[in-house]
Amino acid sequence: MRTALRTLIRRFTCNRRGNVAVIFALSCVPLITAVGCAIDYSRATQTRAKLQAAADAASVGSISKASPAFAAAGTMTSDGSIPVGVTDAQNIFDANRANLTGYTLNSVTPAVVKSGSTVTATVTFSANINTMFLGLIGKTALTVTGTSTSTANMPLYIDFYLLLDNSPSMGVGATPADVSTMVSNTSDKCAFACHDYNNANNYYNLAKTLGVTTRIDVLRSATQSLMDTAAATETYSNQFRMAIYDFGASSKTIGLRALFSLSSSLSSAKTAAGNIDLMGVYGNNDAYTADKDTQFGKVFPAITSLIPAPGSGTSSAPLKYLFFVSDGVADESNAACSKTMYNSHWGNISPRCQSPLDATLCDTLKKNHVKIAVLYTTYLQLKDNQWYMDWIDPFNQPPFGPSPNSEIAKNMQACASPGLYFEVSPTQGISDAMNALFKKAVADARIAG
Repeated sequence: MRTALRTLIRRFTCNRRGNVAVIFALSCVPLITAVGCAIDYSRATQTRAKLQAAADAASVGSISKASPAFAAAGTMTSDGSIPVGVTDAQNIFDANRANLTGYTLNSVTPAVVKSGSTVTATVTFSANINTMFLGLIGKTALTVTGTSTSTANMPLYIDFYLLLDNSPSMGVGATPADVSTMVSNTSDKCAFACHDYNNANNYYNLAKTLGVTTRIDVLRSATQSLMDTAAATETYSNQFRMAIYDFGASSKTIGLRALFSLSSSLSSAKTAAGNIDLMGVYGNNDAYTADKDTQFGKVFPAITSLIPAPGSGTSSAPLKYLFFVSDGVADESNAACSKTMYNSHWGNISPRCQSPLDATLCDTLKKNHVKIAVLYTTYLQLKDNQWYMDWIDPFNQPPFGPSPNSEIAKNMQACASPGLYFEVSPTQGISDAMNALFKKAVADARIAG
């Protein structure tokens, strides 16, 4: 009996066939725990991603151009929090998490702040996700957090001062066809629609009778179109202010003239632009100017003195841009001129010089950080006009079309601030060129700001 019992005990203790089940049962606990952890963490990651997406939508949406915060920032005169933006960010976050379940939101903290010309939105959140398997080891919840930050650059406020050359040379035909029409219908083959008050049958009236479009006509409509472009471009209703100046109504009152004082009413500016017209003169040997009717040396210092120093681009401190449109040829007293002409009517005591713009006249404004945008309306080559061939053509090579190598073009470009020069040839539209230059100026302001 004792022998049989010892044999049975020995066999039991030596039997290994039940160990697999025991080992499997023991190993299931950590294995199930590991799988459960993976499931719980996966759920937590997915929930966090959805909450993060809600935070991203809130930070971006709360400072979009159509948002209440963006509009409010435009009216703020100092930096600080934008309460309406905070409320909007909260609402956007809540709307984007509305159908999300399986978590408890601990906190969400939106902040929308204006600093200089930048609006920043930050949305921070914290949430608990209930666990299923981790509870076996005492971990009943996982905490997830996230932050989303977005920034938006506010549109800059800009004051534009338009200086428009309305001197007699802007009475030239706008296109080669217009020039040809004038030449064919004038005894002296003149391409200029001169507005002579002393002659009722002047070429100004002739051009109108013939249906000739002159440069001043195109400039008038182009300036009106520019106001429409500005209105369509601005984000805030008072973002751009315009002022319009020319060289005077007539030679009798020559000098800087305000056609429209600085204002944010672009519709009023457009109406005022309709009054842009060619300067009137009083015949040859004009009694008021001795035919010196493009006096850059007088006009530039005058407009320089009235444009104040620019600010940072806020509503209370706008940037300043001078928008200068001209054919680039001066006609004024200049004793230093290399080809001085004298008006015999004045007994050779009135030196007259026709020459390219003196680009140094633009330096003071640029040193004061006022940007100058220049639109050069290319001076047409007038081969049938002896005066042009004698006095202007030597500066205007190569003839016709865009002339980057001509002295006139070079001086006009030297006047402009970097990147803000545009030359328009007779076959191009001045209106398109003005609008393009305006958009370049706005883009330049955004980059500089």
